[in-house]
Amino acid sequence: MCPPTGHVRWIVVSLAQHERAELVLTMTAVGQSAPTLCGEWTARDLAAHLVVRDRRLDAAPGILLPFLAGYTEQVQKRVASRPFEDLISDIASGPPLWSPFKLLDPLVNAGEMFVHHEDLRRAHPGWQPRSLSVKMENTLWSAAGLVGRLAYRASPVGVTLRTSDGRTVTVKKGRGREVVLVGKPSELLLYVFGRSEVAVDFQGEQGDIDVVRALDRSF
Repeated sequence: MCPPTGHVRWIVVSLAQHERAELVLTMTAVGQSAPTLCGEWTARDLAAHLVVRDRRLDAAPGILLPFLAGYTEQVQKRVASRPFEDLISDIASGPPLWSPFKLLDPLVNAGEMFVHHEDLRRAHPGWQPRSLSVKMENTLWSAAGLVGRLAYRASPVGVTLRTSDGRTVTVKKGRGREVVLVGKPSELLLYVFGRSEVAVDFQGEQGDIDVVRALDRSF
């Protein structure tokens, strides 16, 4: 029997929403005690971080601003004490209607969701890079340039990002000394975000490469 006729409703899912859904599936599969690439954080700690970012506007600034980090840590610990299933539900539903992140989610959260999804995936031996859409890779490429400028702002050596297909962006100008990071946009974004479980090649003088590898990429 054919289904009833009527109007067809198209639901447009942004890249951020799609990656958020994929992250939730992985987080559910690995469980609350699973390790991550975020230091000593478990999956539960990472979930609490994402909930604070989406829903606690009073505490979210401390994620980036060191002088507010103490308060953010206190709030995150309280959030982390909630049932893991509730945290996952909050992540899945995304920012609430009253949050500015509700409107900004498609613009600012694709990279965030991707990086933290990989924090879960790549904390386990035998991980493999995922095959991402061209649209997603292009979105992550834009994010890599922005994040790279912050990550390498204090570098004594010039740093350029180069994709496997030849696109380049200089994130720190140098005076005759330069290191080029080569890889897919997704891998480059992970590296400039401070992750080391990545598929990235380095080009330049070995001494300069050692300097760049040793830099603190946090911001």
